[in-house]
Amino acid sequence: MKKRNFVKELAWRGMIHDMMPGTEELLQKEMTTAYVGIDPTADSLHIGHLVSVMMLKHFQEAGHRPVAVVGGSTGMIGDPSMKSAERTLMDEKTLRHNQTCIEKQLRHFMDFDPARPNGALMLNNYDWTKDYSFLNFTRDIGKHITVNYMMAKDSVRKRLSGEGAEGMSFTEFTYQLLQAYDFLHLYRTYGCKLQMGGSDQWGNITTGTELIRRVEGGEAFALTCPLITKSDGGKFGKTESGNVWLDPARTSPYAFYQFWMNVGDEEAEKYIKIFTLLERDTIEELIEKHRENPHKRLLQKELAQNITKMVHGEDEYNKAVAATSILFGSGTKDQLRDLDEKTFLSLFEGVPQFDVPRPLLPVPVVDLLAVHTSIMPSKGECRKMIQAGGVSLNKERLEELNTLVGEDSFLDGKYLLVQKGKKNYFIIKIPES
Repeated sequence: MKKRNFVKELAWRGMIHDMMPGTEELLQKEMTTAYVGIDPTADSLHIGHLVSVMMLKHFQEAGHRPVAVVGGSTGMIGDPSMKSAERTLMDEKTLRHNQTCIEKQLRHFMDFDPARPNGALMLNNYDWTKDYSFLNFTRDIGKHITVNYMMAKDSVRKRLSGEGAEGMSFTEFTYQLLQAYDFLHLYRTYGCKLQMGGSDQWGNITTGTELIRRVEGGEAFALTCPLITKSDGGKFGKTESGNVWLDPARTSPYAFYQFWMNVGDEEAEKYIKIFTLLERDTIEELIEKHRENPHKRLLQKELAQNITKMVHGEDEYNKAVAATSILFGSGTKDQLRDLDEKTFLSLFEGVPQFDVPRPLLPVPVVDLLAVHTSIMPSKGECRKMIQAGGVSLNKERLEELNTLVGEDSFLDGKYLLVQKGKKNYFIIKIPES
């Protein structure tokens, strides 16, 4: 099979912002090693990280060797790029924990089989910097890059020109040189000739190529992708309540799936190229069909399916689809009972909840809805709505006015989902004694 042209693949997907001359020629000539750095500032990646992670995935698919460098040492300092204030420093124990969690997530995207010629590598820059003394670093590395060169970089210049009220500490100023040293170390140890990252990393990456040129007389390359923003200009990966995380404990698979289902049409056309491995012909056909019938949301469904399966697996994707059907479609009682508690609570997050003590059960349904809770304004109104077929318990339409609700009616012995009309949901909960 002919090796895929990585640069052309990224270009049509809209994933190239800047690239040093000669990069494409290098990749066509030989199997190349490239790395992306990820600072472990949290114990999970969020979807803002996914662009550079997908670059590594495409890189491996094109026959090259990807390297993910978790920044155990640079993460202790903090990258000043695109930031107006200095990052809070983290201790080694926290960073090590975060690193372990991130490594586990990255294995969903790349093949780390050492028997594979281009098997991915996972490295931590703390391992080659922890024993490097300050004096040796300044003598061996610092003398090769001038302060003038470092201050000309946007990440430094913007902070020093007043965009950051407190300026920049020497600690953050050294970040650029430490990242450059990472590139030099990887060049020497693994033959790594390419560093990739977001467009905000261009200055740091090119400092690395310059260091390699001056120290080793070697040639190294840089490639960056655009910083992805939403159609309203907001930072990609953010929601009103914070990041959309890859860790299911932070963002449930259902909420993750819904994020992609709810992106706009313009965003969906862009994201399906970036966050899936679908072929160009398939994507172009999907876009054309979507434009003909945008109300069917074909692009959003395909995007959500691909990326949810990639991050959380097929079982969690199927649960998310079932949950969506329960909330917005014709979901059944059996589908509702199959939901795990976390998905159920995520699905109905924010709906009104009422506690009913266990000794009260069984209780007539009219009393439950109109007396022991305020779901219905009165018994008379409750009876009318039941007779009109407007009340459901656990996705089953309530037909008998004299129905008794007992413990066996509650999902997992805890929750009763009440639906009033088409869109109004309530949860009645048996509190733990």
